[in-house]
Amino acid sequence: MAALVLFGGGGDLAMRMLLPSLYFLEYDGLLPEGLKIIGAARSDESRDDYVARVRAAVEGKARADDAWTDEAWARLDARLDYLPVDATDPASLKPLKDRVGDGGVTSFLAVSPSLYGRIVTALKAAGLAEATDRVVLEKPVGRDLQSFLQIDDAVAHAFSEDQVFRIDHYLGKETVQNLIALRFGNTIFEPLWNSLSIDHVQITVGETVGVGDRWPYYDEYGALRDMLQNHMLQLLCLVAMEPPSDLDPDSVRNEKVKVIRSLRPITEHEAERVTVRGQYVAGTSEGKPAKAYSEERGQASDTETFVAVRVDIDNWRWAGTPFFLRTGKRLAEKRTEIVIQFKPVPHSIFDHGERGHIAANRLVIELQPEEDIALSVMNKKPGLDQRMQLQPIQMSLSWGQGDKGAKPPRRRIAYERLLLDALAGDSTLFVRRDEAEQAWKWVDEVSDAWRGAAFKPKQYAAGTWGPQEADLLLERGGRAWNTGHG
Repeated sequence: MAALVLFGGGGDLAMRMLLPSLYFLEYDGLLPEGLKIIGAARSDESRDDYVARVRAAVEGKARADDAWTDEAWARLDARLDYLPVDATDPASLKPLKDRVGDGGVTSFLAVSPSLYGRIVTALKAAGLAEATDRVVLEKPVGRDLQSFLQIDDAVAHAFSEDQVFRIDHYLGKETVQNLIALRFGNTIFEPLWNSLSIDHVQITVGETVGVGDRWPYYDEYGALRDMLQNHMLQLLCLVAMEPPSDLDPDSVRNEKVKVIRSLRPITEHEAERVTVRGQYVAGTSEGKPAKAYSEERGQASDTETFVAVRVDIDNWRWAGTPFFLRTGKRLAEKRTEIVIQFKPVPHSIFDHGERGHIAANRLVIELQPEEDIALSVMNKKPGLDQRMQLQPIQMSLSWGQGDKGAKPPRRRIAYERLLLDALAGDSTLFVRRDEAEQAWKWVDEVSDAWRGAAFKPKQYAAGTWGPQEADLLLERGGRAWNTGHG
């Protein structure tokens, strides 16, 4: 690959995530030799001014990770260039084509998805969509199935499917990839990974921040389309999919598509029983007063800032085992986790009471604020008491726990892995078109059910875990959301 072009190269995503990721890859010596990195945007600024902004964005993060060296920056600096362009105009892209030359270009569209169709059409007209070229699309592509197909049809006209990399940065997280290793690299888990042994699964993506000045975007999408359609369904797929025949990109993605196709549709008659919509009102978040969503927006709105849903997967492996998904803004904690709740032992030989309560095993995969995998098991309390007493203990399965002298690896930005894979042409951790189609189809059904049932958001105070109806979603089956870590 001769060049990586960042369209929207001066924007928030590029400066906050993409360019720091590229610096860290340079620091680790992982960027392909000879790769050019070109920022492309409408701003008419010089290369020197652009590079100065890049350095300001990169240096603070690198120093915080004790990963800044003048040598690594000099190497990245030598790769960097900037070109003012109108990415929707083929004539404006001609100087970019001349500058990158031959050898393959990866175009990363860090711009509004509403521009994707016009940009890929211009790329094709400018000769930047040849067989050796690739395009990376940021989520969300569209806001429903119809708009997704409209945009993606334009993408498909310019690029073949194997040239398209639809990115979901959650899939670049080390712990998410560890989930694949945990399931398919160990014999102790896979025989138990089914409805016979697992009572239910919880997936939580909690944010303490509000919508703030992002409300024009958020008011159009809401929590359902912004988080559940992509991040959360991707995590669900990795938990629920069948073992692929190998790690070939299509082998993995074939199994993920099967999961999404097996999701039970949610009708308007079931919407109130299996889903919860919420919107935060004024409260206290992280010790500070927090405004209501309607105050941030300036007027009342029916947009949900919280969603919880019971998902049933109608296949042999998961029949009878519900998946509970919840996500929201202004929640009590910033936490992203997957909880695998196993069933209790079928018969306890230990008396209750003095011997201690036997808690069912639980596997917690935490993605943020820390990355960790912890297994809860029952253990005998130490001591010589003749009455055997039990207690739950947490076994950490994280890297380096068994080696006291091991230095933990630097916590990587998820985009590092995904950028490296896109440059190498490895699409395993990217979303295929039919996968995105099926996800939008299911989410549209949920949205239609809400509309048909006139299902309005329930209010919840900022700094809490959402509407009380979200707790009832689990309590109906004698279950409860995970309240601790591990």
